[in-house]
Amino acid sequence: MENTKDLTEHSSRSERKRRDSFGMFDGYDSCSEDTSSSSSSEESEEEVAPLPSNLPIIKNNGQVYTYPDGKSGMATCEMCGMVGVRDAFYSKTKRFCSVSCSRSYSSNSKKASILARLQVTGKPPTKKAKVLQKQPLVAKLAAYAQYQATLQNQAKTKSVAVSVEGFSWGNYISSNSFIAAPVTCFKHAPMGTCWGDISENVRVEVPNTDCSLPTKVFWIAGIVKLAGYNALLRYEGFENDSGLDFWCNICGSDIHPVGWCAASGKPLVPPRTIQHKYTNWKAFLVKRLTGAKTLPPDFSQKVSESMQYPFKPCMRVEVVDKRHLCRTRVAVVESVIGGRLRLVYEESEDRTDDFWCHMHSPLIHHIGWSRSIGHRFKRSDITKKQDGHFDTPPHLFAKVLADGFLMIGIDGSEAADGSDWFCYHATSPSIFPVGFCEINMIELTPPRGYTKLPFKWFDYLRETGSIAAPVKLFNKDVPNHGFRVGMKLEAVDLMEPRLICVATVTRIIHRLLRIHFDGWEEEYDQWVDCESPDLYPVGWCQLTGYQLQPPASQSSRESQSGSSKQKKKAKSQQYKGHKKMTTLQLKEELIDGEDYNFLQGASDQESNGSANFYIKQEP
Repeated sequence: MENTKDLTEHSSRSERKRRDSFGMFDGYDSCSEDTSSSSSSEESEEEVAPLPSNLPIIKNNGQVYTYPDGKSGMATCEMCGMVGVRDAFYSKTKRFCSVSCSRSYSSNSKKASILARLQVTGKPPTKKAKVLQKQPLVAKLAAYAQYQATLQNQAKTKSVAVSVEGFSWGNYISSNSFIAAPVTCFKHAPMGTCWGDISENVRVEVPNTDCSLPTKVFWIAGIVKLAGYNALLRYEGFENDSGLDFWCNICGSDIHPVGWCAASGKPLVPPRTIQHKYTNWKAFLVKRLTGAKTLPPDFSQKVSESMQYPFKPCMRVEVVDKRHLCRTRVAVVESVIGGRLRLVYEESEDRTDDFWCHMHSPLIHHIGWSRSIGHRFKRSDITKKQDGHFDTPPHLFAKVLADGFLMIGIDGSEAADGSDWFCYHATSPSIFPVGFCEINMIELTPPRGYTKLPFKWFDYLRETGSIAAPVKLFNKDVPNHGFRVGMKLEAVDLMEPRLICVATVTRIIHRLLRIHFDGWEEEYDQWVDCESPDLYPVGWCQLTGYQLQPPASQSSRESQSGSSKQKKKAKSQQYKGHKKMTTLQLKEELIDGEDYNFLQGASDQESNGSANFYIKQEP
C-alpha cells in the first residue's frame, strides 16, 4: 500500500540484520546471548559482578544494564549519564558504567556530570554532552531528583485536569460499542485527504508506560480499534489480554512508525508485566512484525503539514452579518484553531462581537467580494485600517463564481427590510426542489401563519400564485461520503458556532446528514451537508486544542432555564430552522447568468446545517 510501510523486506535479511532493524537499542536479548563489552579495547581493572540470569538486558555499545528487580539498586554513570543496576557498574564505588567512563572522568576531559544537562533540558544523555556546570555530585543528583519530581507533578496535574472534564472518547466508545466516522470522511480536516489505509493491526512504536525505568522508553503496539484520530492500542506480547489496552491520538507526537526507535537511538523495552514471558524478545518481534504494516515514515511530517493554516491573525475578511443575514461586514481574524477562525467584527470596540466559522466556510470572502457580485454590504465606520491589519489574499478562498447567486427568504417570516434574506449560489447543495421533504419523509415547516394543515405544496402554490423551481436546476450530486447511521463525530452547534459537541449521525438522505447532539433532545438536531466544514472526526478537538463539549447530562438539561431555551429557539429560527426544513422563496438574482434560470417568486426548500448558508460553491 502507498501509505503503509511493508515490513516483509526484513524477512530476506540475515538474522543479525533483522534483529538490529527493530530499534532494540542494539539488541534486547536474553542473558544466554553474548553480552560482552565492545566499546573499549581496554581491559577491566576490576571484575564486574555477574548479572542475574533471570533478567532480560539492554545492550548499548557494549555497556550492560538491566531492569531493577526490587533487590538490586539503580546507579547513574557520572560520566555518560547512563542508568543501570548498581551491581553491574564498574569499581567499588559504582560511580561509572565502564572503564572507559572512569578514565575519561579522571582524565578531566568531561568533569561535569550529564545530569546537569538533564536538569536543564530533560533530553536523553549523549556522549557529546557539553559541560554545563561543575557542581558536586550530590548537588547534581538533588537537582535531577527535583527535576523528575517536577515532571511527575506536572503529569499528575494534567491527569487531574483531564478527569475533571469527566469525558473520554475512548471510554465513551468502548463502554457503548460505538463506531466513529473515519477520518477520510472529512476532507477539510487534518490528514483527511492523506489518511491512507491506516486500520486495525497496524503497528506503531509508543512510550512504554508499564516500566519502572527512570528514562523514557518505547515498545511496539498494534491498533485494536480506530475511532477517528483515536486508536485503541495493545502492546505486543499481550496477545488476547486487554488489561493494559489504552487509547491515544494516532496523530500525537509520541506515536511513531516501526523502526523509528532504531533510527533515533531510543530504547525498545517490553512492558514489565510480560518481561519474563519470552526469553528472546528479538526473535518474538521478528516473527510478529514480518509482513506487518506500520505508519508511513513521513507520517508525522504529513500531520504537521496538514495542520498549517494560511489564515493568520489580523487578516481582514468579509463575513455574513449574523444580525442581518442579507448582508456582509468586515471582520478581522482574531485567532485560528485547527482551521477554525474567530472573527471579530471590525467595529467591535471591546472585541466581543465575534463570529466563529471554518476557513473553508461559504460564509467568508475576500475584501471586495460583495461589491464584485452586487451583494449588500455594511460599510464600516472605520475609514482607515488599524495598524497591523491587512486584507486576506483572494487566492485563499474558493473560486469566485461570477454569476448564479440568489437572494432567498423564508416564506411567512420575512422582515420588512429584507434583513432575513440570505445569499445562496444556484449550485448549493442546501437548497432543494418542491416535494423533496415529502419524498424523503423529512418534516417540513410551513410558512408562519399558514393555517391550512397539513401543508400541501400544490394547494400552497395555487393559493399564492407561485411556481415551483424546476428540478433540473438543483444540485443532484451525491458524493461517496462514507458516513453511516450511528457513527460518532464532533460537530459544531450552529446555534452557538463557537461550541463543538459530541454528536451522532442519525439519518442520511442522499448527501444530507441529520446530526444529533448526544444527551440533548431531538429538537436540537440539525441537518448538515456531508461535506460541511463544521463536522470533524473523533479526536479533532484533542488534536487541535479546541474545547470539546461532552454529552449533556440529565441534570444539565433540566437545569436549563426557560428563558435560555427560548433564546435558543429564537436563534434557531434565525438560522432557518434546526430539525425541520422550511419553505423558501426566491427574492432576486444578484447577477444574471446563462446557466442558471431561477425565476423570482419560485419556491424551493433548504436543509439546515453547516452548508445552509452557501454564498459560493464549496471548494
